[in-house]
Amino acid sequence: MEIVKSLFYFIIAGIFEIGGGYLIWLWLREGRGILYGIAGAIILILYGIVPTLQPQSASFGRVYATYGGIFIVLSILWGWQVDKVVPDKIDLIGGAIALVGVGIIMYYPRG
Repeated sequence: MEIVKSLFYFIIAGIFEIGGGYLIWLWLREGRGILYGIAGAIILILYGIVPTLQPQSASFGRVYATYGGIFIVLSILWGWQVDKVVPDKIDLIGGAIALVGVGIIMYYPRG
């Protein structure tokens, strides 16, 4: 159950970071209103808070290294669903490799 909760926090953090960054992108790159930028900034603050909910035994470096792998996969999914860029075989292979790394870094038992 601890791993499921941890993965949930990683996914929420990823959605906040990608979503907040996307809103700022829309504001600055696509000329949307300032409210997009403000909403993006607030969501990015939440992104910074969520990783602190990981287990106390997890170090900052390990949490953020693991998050990097989750971020890779979520970015591919975001691009596919929001920007309509269908991932190719190489994207999927790279995402799978990143998830294997996540499993090893964060969840492999240590003695």
